[in-house]
Amino acid sequence: MITTEPIGDWTWEITPDTAEAKASRAAEIAVAVWNILARYELAVSVGKVDLSVRAMHGTRDVRLDVRGLALEADPLAPGTALSDAVARAESFEGDLLTGLRVQCPGVWLESGGRHRAEQLFTVQVDIWKSDLVVVTLETYSDAWLTMDTREREQPMIHAENAPRLSAALQAVSDLLGGAPEPGDPNRHATPTTTGFEDLTVEGPAYADSWGTFGVPTRSRRLLSPLPRTENEYEDTTDHPVRYFTVQRDGRTLGYVWASTGDNAAGYEPRTAAGDDAFEVGAGWVLRLREAHGRKLDALEALDWLRQAPPRPDLGRLSEERARETPSLDALEELSGRY
Repeated sequence: MITTEPIGDWTWEITPDTAEAKASRAAEIAVAVWNILARYELAVSVGKVDLSVRAMHGTRDVRLDVRGLALEADPLAPGTALSDAVARAESFEGDLLTGLRVQCPGVWLESGGRHRAEQLFTVQVDIWKSDLVVVTLETYSDAWLTMDTREREQPMIHAENAPRLSAALQAVSDLLGGAPEPGDPNRHATPTTTGFEDLTVEGPAYADSWGTFGVPTRSRRLLSPLPRTENEYEDTTDHPVRYFTVQRDGRTLGYVWASTGDNAAGYEPRTAAGDDAFEVGAGWVLRLREAHGRKLDALEALDWLRQAPPRPDLGRLSEERARETPSLDALEELSGRY
């Protein structure tokens, strides 16, 4: 499964060997870690970079906050978006916290197939008062685990993917001069210096942690930009559901659905599609609210969505007729897995 919160993380702390660490050093480290991940296809083009600078003693004193810069082929070359942002970051003086975060699309393997997630890893580099560098690597896939986040053993998937993660962690440690500090055990898994503990030995902390925690977290992210309202359908059902696939530019971004047995309807983002799945999904939720305001029941709303195409930036419904699946859980599984 692909999650919107980390499955696990690893941290390296570095004392700079120069008098002062600057934003350019953070960028150099982030790009170097990216290149290691790319060696194992754990990072592929095109990544997104956020860069911020804020005062150490005043978190609201933000000097710079740029988001969504493209990680270009040679991102530190003069004239690139990242190098320009780094130059701006280095123009500030004082006790500062500089943070650079890279969202890494990447590939996981399953039964010989290759699957892309728009946020397989993130790389975070923080510079504290120019004298401490902290590098954090997070992953958002359970492909490295012996059991997935729905508590199912997956020996073949683990065998295909875990060695890639282990090799990347070792290479990053070689780059940074020491082994990482694994993150704390969490609701999904327990990180180690070489990957993750074997869940088949101790068992997971929670049964179906993805369904218990991942799906609600994903829903909160989807709805957080929207105003609160009571003008909407129920968001859960025990009945089979019918759904359409939302596509844009040939990519599946999510699924809009309606219950066959009660007045429930909604949108499930395809987590692997990344930010686009949630941005587009907010528009489909608003369209469902419009259908609810028209006094349409859930299945009527689904038909209305098919007959009244949205503006192009929301994508299109790819099927002529709605598909049906035995449960909402099955559709959530589809949207979170591939």
